[in-house]
Amino acid sequence: MSFLLVDVGSTFTKAALVDDEGGLLARAAVPTTVGPGRDVLDGVLQVCGALAAGGPGTGSGPRPGSVPDPLDPADADRVLVCSSAGGGLRLAVVGYERAVTAEAGHRVGLSAGAKVVHVATGPMTTAAVAELRAARPDVILLVGGTDGGNSDVLLHNASRLARSRVGAPVVVAGNVDAREEVAAELATTGRRVTLTDNVLPRIGVVSPGPARQAIREVFLEHVIGGKGLSKGPRFARLVRAATPDAVLSGVEVLARAADGDVMVVDVGGATTDVYSALTPQGEDASLRKHVVATLWHARTVEGDLGMRWGAPGVLEAAGVEALPGVTDQLRAWVDRVHADPSVLPADRHEQRLDLTLATMAATVASRRHGRPGAPGEAPRPLKDVLHLVGSGGVLRHAGPADAGEVLGAVLQDHGGGWHPPADARTSVDTSYLLFAAGLLAQEHPEIAAAVAAQVLPA
Repeated sequence: MSFLLVDVGSTFTKAALVDDEGGLLARAAVPTTVGPGRDVLDGVLQVCGALAAGGPGTGSGPRPGSVPDPLDPADADRVLVCSSAGGGLRLAVVGYERAVTAEAGHRVGLSAGAKVVHVATGPMTTAAVAELRAARPDVILLVGGTDGGNSDVLLHNASRLARSRVGAPVVVAGNVDAREEVAAELATTGRRVTLTDNVLPRIGVVSPGPARQAIREVFLEHVIGGKGLSKGPRFARLVRAATPDAVLSGVEVLARAADGDVMVVDVGGATTDVYSALTPQGEDASLRKHVVATLWHARTVEGDLGMRWGAPGVLEAAGVEALPGVTDQLRAWVDRVHADPSVLPADRHEQRLDLTLATMAATVASRRHGRPGAPGEAPRPLKDVLHLVGSGGVLRHAGPADAGEVLGAVLQDHGGGWHPPADARTSVDTSYLLFAAGLLAQEHPEIAAAVAAQVLPA
């Protein structure tokens, strides 16, 4: 038996075919068909055709007839898809106090694979509702209060949302004692509401799992189908998760396979994402020192840092961070690739410029991931990370020495206000398997572990 794992991105649709022991049979990529009159399901079918034809793969390649058919109901359990096409998942968080409830919701949103586009705190005013609407969220996460605590602000904000012209579905993850009343308030105007457990049930305790799962379900039910990516219902039925959510699940599987802390830096064209899966140590393993406890499995998204669409932001951030390497040649390269994101390095000189850009993006994103979230907080405890894994096209297509240079710069970044891993081994997810491990994690954990283990250095 084989499993077809597909990631439908905004630019490329990537697929991996693995056997029932986690062995990689083949992989392929084709352009994603996004745009007026186009259907992303076409890209899924094209990448299946590329796999069946035996093109770019590993090992012995797929056996004839071994590629599951996305359109065949009999193969439904063997086709697992994630997607970030159409801009991914835009999440707004509405809470009570930024340092407590709204920040907890913000972190949960990131762990769920969502890009947090707006955070509103306190009793919402007419102006606050207008700002929320302008952010164009796909989903609203409504939080507020610990269980059994004050519910006035939560109920006020529910009333405001019910009467607003913001049509996004609402996930309620606040004070459980008030959630039925909150749901009834939202239902008065026909809002789509999902109730889940409180993200902050007690002071100092963050419970991200239920809210993360609820956001995933809303994403699958309302967002994928509502973006007009595909003409019929088949594509929405195939998608199991937002791509960043699948990758974070893959990172969690990787940490278990490695039996230690891991950190992943994914340098993309538009954003640079950093993931970490850490084990609480010392008093943190039993005590909660902060009002909002550290989220030990986390993802941060840097929407201004990327290799193409986000390239100007890398230069700007490098200047702010006082990183070396910003030259006139690099500025000219950034102008060129930003104007035409399809540009690839044509020679070694342009390749070096691209690697310099990747090093800056990876370094700044890692600093932001590791730095304290607020004054008085400690940096994220990344010092004991055993494995630093690179991902993204620029690292997958680079030679081992070049990719190692980029990741080495992250490990040697001792002046950025964070604590880089002290003795981590580096590797690159060259076969792009973390998303596949994440898609397999829930229903096929042993296969997922075997897939993730291939990302670790030999």
